[in-house]
Amino acid sequence: MQLLGSNSSADPQRSARKIVAVIGDVMIDRYVNGRINRISPEAPVPVLVHSDDRATAGGAANVAVNLAALGCEVRLVGIVGTDSEAEDLKRILTHAGVSTEWLVSDSDRPTISKTRVVSGRHQIIRIDNETAGPTSTETEDRIIDAALSAMAEADVVAISDYAKGVFGDNVLKQVIGAAKSAGKCVLVDPKRRTFDVYRGADIIKPNSAELSEATGLPCSSDDEIDVAATALKAQFEGALLITRSEAGMSLLMPGQPVYHLPTSALEIADVSGAGDTALAALTMAIAEGRSIQEAAVWSNLAAGIAVGKSGTAVVSRTELNKAIARAENRFQHPGSVESLAVAVEIVAGWKQAEERVVFTNGCFDLIHTGHIELLSSAAREGDRLIVGLNSNASVKRLKGPSRPIQDEADRARIIGALRVVDLVVIFDETTPVAVIEALSPDVLVKGADYAEDEVIGGDLVKARGGRVVLVPLIAGRSSTKIVSRMQM
Repeated sequence: MQLLGSNSSADPQRSARKIVAVIGDVMIDRYVNGRINRISPEAPVPVLVHSDDRATAGGAANVAVNLAALGCEVRLVGIVGTDSEAEDLKRILTHAGVSTEWLVSDSDRPTISKTRVVSGRHQIIRIDNETAGPTSTETEDRIIDAALSAMAEADVVAISDYAKGVFGDNVLKQVIGAAKSAGKCVLVDPKRRTFDVYRGADIIKPNSAELSEATGLPCSSDDEIDVAATALKAQFEGALLITRSEAGMSLLMPGQPVYHLPTSALEIADVSGAGDTALAALTMAIAEGRSIQEAAVWSNLAAGIAVGKSGTAVVSRTELNKAIARAENRFQHPGSVESLAVAVEIVAGWKQAEERVVFTNGCFDLIHTGHIELLSSAAREGDRLIVGLNSNASVKRLKGPSRPIQDEADRARIIGALRVVDLVVIFDETTPVAVIEALSPDVLVKGADYAEDEVIGGDLVKARGGRVVLVPLIAGRSSTKIVSRMQM
């Protein structure tokens, strides 16, 4: 995949840390999680057996925490109430490395919150608490002052307009005008019925429904997007990046044909907040001096990662770099080798989505049907399969100086290319106990030539509520026997 206008041979993090001013409607997203197993006898409604609660930054605050995770210094401007939700949101932002210095408190408005009741990956209901009308003149003036202060040293400005009250026409005019006078690039995620109020911004990022509403034209196919985007020139002269859900994105720049990017999502768990992540990645790439084409590719890749996570999610720079590398064909398969530190981060995302993580390990020197049966059986025990692979040094200690036949990079690539494998982690130790302890899998699988109490790490897994599974071996199949026959 060739990235238009890219400098892909350079280090994606080559630039100094960039400062981004994010201005918009901040909110807190709450999740009430549980399982539904029956219908209430009191009324025809499901009964949720509550398991846990969690809270994340939402709206413009989600854009901010994603930018921080992507390596930017973020200055967030928005309105919060003088309530407990505001305090919780500030704690979330501070923990994510986002300063709350530029947030404006308004005692007449609640902090916007969205509470989602979720069973597994299914959202049952969403409860919103907000006052979405215009703010007072005094609050508008405070927002403008905070925005001018936040933008003063910023490299770029991102406007996240959820139409919840922060952006009256005067606020938008003042903010965009001041940013352009200072020579700063302005990116907008719009929610207006028309886009002429964003005139002066450099890039706006509507979704296909918003583009359709702004132009009065259908926006389902590539051809319809082309026509609608061209028609929008009467309202807005800058670049358009149109997000189109499973159809990917479309980029229109003045004087150039529309560039369509297919979706990069490997799976879709939840689309909540994916637009915020897309704006964050787009903004970060522009701040680093990337071309608009390359920034659009990065935005598309980041959104593809976000929709694979449960709920409003944050995409890290490590995850984005990995996706960029895959897009440039530097990785052979989604289930490729990762360091233990990255694997821990990936597994945390799987567990947040309530996926059962399975772990097995071995040398896997010469792949045979016994290995395939072990891995296939292991994959059936859960949702994600991690393979711990002995390094070259580890294999030599176990098998002798003539082994392995294939080095660890080749063995990792072969195992990672198998459809049933989601992740490969190489370890240098003689046993995988440190890997098992760090990843904390739900299921540990080994061949039935072991007794359950002999399985390394089995006690750790069971102590955390997991289980050990022993898979029957296929008689006569082993790498050692294959090597012996080769030497006869």
